[in-house]
Amino acid sequence: MEIKSQVLVDVAQDLICDVCRSKTRILGYGLQYGKLEARWSYGSQHDGEHYRVHLCEPCFFRVLSGLRRERMLNGMFDEDLPFAPEDFGLVSRDNY
Repeated sequence: MEIKSQVLVDVAQDLICDVCRSKTRILGYGLQYGKLEARWSYGSQHDGEHYRVHLCEPCFFRVLSGLRRERMLNGMFDEDLPFAPEDFGLVSRDNY
């Protein structure tokens, strides 16, 4: 047996990039954004703090580029761990 009821739900109409303040909605494709998020817990210097930064596509890849560079510099002379910067952070590709 299926029991139904109506529920009011908040739906995001648009999302603004926290860095450059541009809109992330692409007409016909919906919201296109990235998110940088951290929840720090017991033992951390930032115990109890929760951070979330919404990024448009250009700002996301600018931040990712900076992190790639930092990783490259930190492991520049490390022969044991090869670094492929183009795949840094990539979880899947062509996942439509």
